[in-house]
Amino acid sequence: MLRWASVCKASRGALSPCRPSTSRIPEALRRSSGGDRGHAEPRPLPLSYKLLDGEAASPALVLLHGLFGSKTNFNFIAKSLAQQTGRRVLTVDARNHGDSPHSPDVSYEAMSQDLQDLLPQLGLAPCVLIGHSMGGKTAMLLALQRPELVERLIPVDISPVAHTSLSHFSTYVAAMKAIDIPDELPRSSARKLADEQLSQVVQNSAVRQFLLTNLVEINGRFGWRVNLDALAQHMDDILTFPQRQESYSGPTLFLIGGDSAFVQCRLCPTQATGSMPTAHRTS
Repeated sequence: MLRWASVCKASRGALSPCRPSTSRIPEALRRSSGGDRGHAEPRPLPLSYKLLDGEAASPALVLLHGLFGSKTNFNFIAKSLAQQTGRRVLTVDARNHGDSPHSPDVSYEAMSQDLQDLLPQLGLAPCVLIGHSMGGKTAMLLALQRPELVERLIPVDISPVAHTSLSHFSTYVAAMKAIDIPDELPRSSARKLADEQLSQVVQNSAVRQFLLTNLVEINGRFGWRVNLDALAQHMDDILTFPQRQESYSGPTLFLIGGDSAFVQCRLCPTQATGSMPTAHRTS
């Protein structure tokens, strides 16, 4: 049975109708720099989101996607949660992903700041914050920085540590940047060609299909809606977790995949057998 954890201490870096989206004009084909971020306070960006209406008296559910993902990854889950719980459900495109603006700053501090700006604007604080992979790290940092915005925390298949030795993400970025698609090609043909070119590096078909959700066409020209330049330059930052002195003492549930390479837990017998996802207390 899945239960809420009683306490999560994440200190020192460990730890219903649909309302129209505020999606901005796609910026996938815009050239953006991956330059240095400097030391200025992160400036929040106007994120693209989709909000499903529900009972305002209950904390909203906020879903944060992972690297290369977008809010559309949660379409089915968001609708199901809204119907089953009667709550408001928010899905958000992180900066440099989906329909949200591009920025050379891909730090978790910046992604947390975006949400610190958005959630109060929408009247969704405090919320139940659910984040997968990169979104899980963003959720954990937000809970550490602004615990009053997070009623409950659910990191999915991720932990607040570095994962640099486990990832093929840099290989994926390089393969995506190497794609060459002629202009004015029909979308179906363009997707097939991109899949063929990606297959030379990315053998897993499911991974390729996931990456190809980012292939977009604007005025006859194909490109990627994720900011590949910024991701390539700062991939090490994405795969780590900021060192923090704070702790988050709110109810927390870690959901862990049975075959997860990103969460190694000695309490998880399913990691040896690769079966069902596991839920753990962190108290």
